Amino acid sequence: MSRPHSLAKIRCATARRIPRLNQNYHSYEHDSSPSYKPEEDVILAAAINHVPTHGFTSTALSNGIRDAGYPDVAANLFPEGVFSLVKYHLVTERLALSRNAPGAASTASGSVLDMVRHLTLQRLQANKPIIHRWQEALAILAMPKHLAPSLRELALLSDEIHFLAGDKTVDTSWYTKRAGLSAIYASTELFMTQDKSPNFKETEDFLDRKLEAAHSWRRTVADAGQWAGVQAMGIVSALRSKGVRV
Repeated sequence: MSRPHSLAKIRCATARRIPRLNQNYHSYEHDSSPSYKPEEDVILAAAINHVPTHGFTSTALSNGIRDAGYPDVAANLFPEGVFSLVKYHLVTERLALSRNAPGAASTASGSVLDMVRHLTLQRLQANKPIIHRWQEALAILAMPKHLAPSLRELALLSDEIHFLAGDKTVDTSWYTKRAGLSAIYASTELFMTQDKSPNFKETEDFLDRKLEAAHSWRRTVADAGQWAGVQAMGIVSALRSKGVRV
């Protein structure tokens, strides 16, 4: 089994068991900016510009170091190597959602589900410039030592999307909604790496089908645990249809 597909399998299968975030239901305490030192931020930002050409590789990182005006020895700032570059993309694009999210007035005029769709699609679209390299990123994230931070970032993303969408839920569905969105996002992201349709229209349609299915089940299945199990099985079926051995 390839590493990207392995990661997608693990992310989807474990999404409904993502650890609870240490907050009071909503992401008011999330960091508003990346926790990077200035030199790390400028190097990684420069390195990201090389990803479309060189991928998530040490070459992209080395070029970023040189572009930022630092000597090659500055690579020691990143003991996790190219994983630092992948994580930087995940963190900065998640935080970009809050900067670009519609205001309270826009949120009030649309349903939470509509806003969740908009924000999820917005995050997926941020992968467009590097989508042809995202399989490489998934292979890096699939390494055992990187799996925990990968899943945590996925959990933070799903929480951020629901928070920005105006979800005011304060019961146990807070967790099932985020677990479900984590699974949906992971499977849609994998689908996008194989999508050749104009402007990734098939990815958008795939996301819509998954969100609608999740919404329908939440309306009709009273037991949250049963809903999460059904959602996980749906993701497994989707992965099998794409040739992933689950």
